[in-house]
Amino acid sequence: MDLILSAIEILMRWDVALALLAGSVGGVLIGAIPGVGPAVAIAILLPATFSMDPIVGLTVLLGIYGSSMYGGAIPAILINTPGTAVNALTTYDGYPMTARGEPRRALSLAYSASFFGGVFSVICLILFAPVLAKVAPMFGSREIFLAALLGLILVVVAHRGQALIAGALACFGIFLNTIGMEPVKYTQRYTFGQDFLGGGINLIVVVLGLFAISQAFVLLTDEDEKIHLTRLRGGMFQGLRELSRHPRVASVSAGFGVLMGMIPGVGEFTAQFMSYTYAQKTSKRPQDFGRGSSEGLIAAETANNAVPAAAMVPLLALGIPGEALTAMMLSVFYVHNVVPGPGLFQNDMDFVVALYLALLILNVLVLIFLLFATRSLIQVVKIPNRFLGVCILTLSFVGVYSLRNSATDCVMAAAFGLVGYILKRLSLPAVPIILGMVLGGIMEVKLRAAMARVKTPFDFIDRPVAFILFSIIILVLALHIIRAFRDRKELKEAEWQIKTSSMSFGGLMWRRKNSFLKDRGKQVRARHAKLLRRLTDLF
Repeated sequence: MDLILSAIEILMRWDVALALLAGSVGGVLIGAIPGVGPAVAIAILLPATFSMDPIVGLTVLLGIYGSSMYGGAIPAILINTPGTAVNALTTYDGYPMTARGEPRRALSLAYSASFFGGVFSVICLILFAPVLAKVAPMFGSREIFLAALLGLILVVVAHRGQALIAGALACFGIFLNTIGMEPVKYTQRYTFGQDFLGGGINLIVVVLGLFAISQAFVLLTDEDEKIHLTRLRGGMFQGLRELSRHPRVASVSAGFGVLMGMIPGVGEFTAQFMSYTYAQKTSKRPQDFGRGSSEGLIAAETANNAVPAAAMVPLLALGIPGEALTAMMLSVFYVHNVVPGPGLFQNDMDFVVALYLALLILNVLVLIFLLFATRSLIQVVKIPNRFLGVCILTLSFVGVYSLRNSATDCVMAAAFGLVGYILKRLSLPAVPIILGMVLGGIMEVKLRAAMARVKTPFDFIDRPVAFILFSIIILVLALHIIRAFRDRKELKEAEWQIKTSSMSFGGLMWRRKNSFLKDRGKQVRARHAKLLRRLTDLF
């Protein structure tokens, strides 16, 4: 109880309350604008948070991270265009509701499901906090190294069908982290005599380039779409009542979100599709899914909003981010000399609880704001792409320059922006680069610290937690290799079936063509014989 009171005292500060309000409202607005997303907004705001207290800066970023998915449901439901990438599944059942004249019902149900998922996740994590505090001291240097390696592997294998390129991009991120001053002996690496590389490549410069500036390039080169909004009718509170009729779907979907959020590299997409599949298979009306099913909408929105709070677990407990957004937040910790990991749960547990309570209050603020402001808020989807692109580009360069007052950083950010633009156009992931930079640095430091006490390779995994993590790594790699061979086998079988079916189809068409020609020849010869008889009769 004293811990919760101490956390509430932290949140009662006026600057923290203002950060909560700004983050929650700003996140909804950003999520409602298609093509922007929380990654771009957090990347732009990141330099500004370095001058704030850790709790204030993290509250703003958490507000944007947690509330953007609420806002992303608005264009997904009204115009069939997801505001954020994770709202893509919301369009399956949200837009069909709008098409049959129920947009306000769909929005209300999405808000209610998102609120339930977010609150469920935070409550679970507050209850699990004492357990995490006991487990965290078991992680030493070798355990954190193995956990970081596991997180990197999970991120790579999560890109099914693109695992090879994701691994290459992660290695590129690790290489970027090695440029500059080496962290133990302070020798220069890969600087090639260039002074501007001596300080290394700043993570924030790369983040702003890959996410913000690249997105600005995309918006500037794409054409504006004509958007026709549907009038909202009905009450906004009916979704709360409708959600109470599906407690099983909501609870299971929130559980999927919590579990998937705690696993690095998995995130919202896996949680969504698992919960959506479960809801469809256990529904009494599975045929309605994809045609405006309330259960489908609940499953999608509950799962994706349960992830943000859960994603903070590996970040706070081990200092290991599971995705780009939490990797950005990790830099805020480092700037203020707050080191996430086992020590944070032992020494600053009130700070951790304050973050979770901030997420809880955030969900309440967002729900109240949306229930009363949706009618005005939907107008943001009409903002032209090119105007957004210019604004993002300007703010990005201002943020980059403010880091070290360096024009060189702006040039490097523009170069990474071009790399990010190419990756977007090729539909390749940029997240492995960021996680490679962050986790590569953690792995290098922890590996060097662990090797001082390791004489043989087996000594590295002679402790229970290290052995469990090593076993999970082997299991994940083995399952991925088996799945890759299975997919390759299925692909060959599909190609053979297509080939044989095309051959049989070709043979069938040839036979039909011959039959047609024979029939056609008989018809022509019959007409000629008839005409010949008439000529004979005439003469």
